[in-house]
Amino acid sequence: MSNLDFEKSMVPAQHRRSNLTLFMIMMGFTFFSASMWAGQNLAAGLDFGGFIWAIILGGSILGAYTGALGYIGAESGLSLDLLGRRVFGEKGSWLPSAMISFTQMGWFGVGLAMFAIPVAKELLGLEVTPDSMPWQGYLMVFAAGVLMTASAYFGIKSLTVISYVAVPLVAILGTVAMVMAVKSGDSGLVEQFAKGSKDLSIIAGAGLVIGSFVSGGTATPNFTRFAKNGKVAAIITVCAFFLGNSLMLFFGAISSIYVGGNDIFEVMLNLNLFYFAVLVLGLNIWTTNDNAIYSTGLGLSSITGFSKKSMVLVSGLIGTVAAVWLYWNFCGWLNVLNCTLPPVGVILIIGYFMDRKRILSEDVKPFAVNWFAVAGVVVGAVVANLLHWGIASINGMATAAIIYVAGKLICRK
Repeated sequence: MSNLDFEKSMVPAQHRRSNLTLFMIMMGFTFFSASMWAGQNLAAGLDFGGFIWAIILGGSILGAYTGALGYIGAESGLSLDLLGRRVFGEKGSWLPSAMISFTQMGWFGVGLAMFAIPVAKELLGLEVTPDSMPWQGYLMVFAAGVLMTASAYFGIKSLTVISYVAVPLVAILGTVAMVMAVKSGDSGLVEQFAKGSKDLSIIAGAGLVIGSFVSGGTATPNFTRFAKNGKVAAIITVCAFFLGNSLMLFFGAISSIYVGGNDIFEVMLNLNLFYFAVLVLGLNIWTTNDNAIYSTGLGLSSITGFSKKSMVLVSGLIGTVAAVWLYWNFCGWLNVLNCTLPPVGVILIIGYFMDRKRILSEDVKPFAVNWFAVAGVVVGAVVANLLHWGIASINGMATAAIIYVAGKLICRK
């Protein structure tokens, strides 16, 4: 099996992966601990019926968005960054590549701290605050950073192995713990959900569901380019994102309403399952982090011209060194950045279908910058962050789409 990651070219047919492998990779990608935080907020603001409807509505929109990107990635065989070059231009693509790289590197660092800090507290009894972290905690961050960077360094083959191990274990152990928590409670699921303020609308809840993984979902082509064909990639992506993200939201909600936390780790601790808790937390974060730093490596490689492997090492080092600081200071900023990536994805989707023949051509003529694509991302991001109505990511995508399509029509005339 080849170790080539084709960061500079289309993935040829003979190097495509099996449907099961793609499903495992995409499921592992969605096993994102920060999605559990969204589950906690959903449980606080919605009753059980509203929670389910928010997941269905938000999951459907998220699935449609990632499914379209998954289809494009598989049909073209191109990474997000190579697609960006053909839609945004050679230099224009630096904007989306930098945005995805910066955001995914940030989440990589946050993920390391999300593992190290709770384990350091529980395993070693350390006192960890925003102002102080004992050296043993930093040692855990370093060890996790080395392991997760290594899996991304060895490329799609290594990501496949990690996903095959982690996805079944996290799904099974997490679900068992969730069921045990519900059975051990004083009241049933519906009754527990009914407690609290319940001041969130279903639309707002759907926005939380979409926002929980829409930034990561923008990198979907980086993985689906290894799929057999576009139709298969779209189906697998929609199923994986809907199932995986929903599971994370349930883990966060159950943790919130039964033990007052925001992570299945805390549920398992409450059930005296410490070692299983560490295993699930570590594998859960690993599956997302290796995909995140892999995407970062591809993005930085596209900008700098250096190899993907060297950029994975550089970004893994930066993410590891900055992990604790990122965890305490940067989550809010990363959530702001989440609103900036959906405009990138929607422009890639529209650009592909409006200009499919040129994009699929192997000898496509390069151009420097598509300024309407760049303007769509910038204005879309501003609207998504400043317009406090509806769903932020949808607002950003709609704005970007209007600007980009208008620009294409003007250029054709």
